[in-house]
Amino acid sequence: MPNEVAFSNFTGIDLAAMPSIARGEARIVDAPLVKATAASLEGYGSLVERFATGKVTIVTWPQPGWRPIVDGTGNEGGVVEDTFEMVRRGQVQHAVNHAVGRGYITGWFDDPATAREDVAPADPTRLFTHEANYHPDGGQIFFPRAGAPFVALLAKPGDDVKAEDFVAFHFDGTFGVHIDPGVWHQPVFPIGAAATFDDRQGRVHACVSCDFVSEFGAYIGVPLRNP
Repeated sequence: MPNEVAFSNFTGIDLAAMPSIARGEARIVDAPLVKATAASLEGYGSLVERFATGKVTIVTWPQPGWRPIVDGTGNEGGVVEDTFEMVRRGQVQHAVNHAVGRGYITGWFDDPATAREDVAPADPTRLFTHEANYHPDGGQIFFPRAGAPFVALLAKPGDDVKAEDFVAFHFDGTFGVHIDPGVWHQPVFPIGAAATFDDRQGRVHACVSCDFVSEFGAYIGVPLRNP
């Protein structure tokens, strides 16, 4: 496990026994690739020019009944920040979130049922991912170090999301992204084999997840190239 962090799998699916694309057990839904601009990100998030000044949106807890939430409460957890490392190991994409001490497998560069960490990807320009999640109570900022270009896979809020709703936003490395609360996302995907991002998010945050394979019988194909 990278850097000895805890492994997290939001969907609970057995990552060692993923359905096979080659055997017809799952299909591919390719996300369209769009250049990230202030206009194209509307409804998903916003560009971040400098990590130091980027502010994370925190959402007050929902009002459970007719009595209102007292002003100044329900949003006091603050934010936490650290690095988010993305490392390609052969045909497997790993991510380590040091802000919350968790590691993830976020995708594969070959059939997930047979992808190996000791085999180089034949095509590093497309990744297959099986899951996304959103934070109902706060946003999240990813900002690339060393100008690393990356792709953010996003879908607009709503629990009736479908695999076809996701868009791959290409960032050239000069900006970061603030992902709005409620927006479906994965940790961002570097264009290169490895990249480190500065990460800022709610210190106390919930995750709602969607497993594309079990719900839709599909992996999302994420293009990792220039638009």
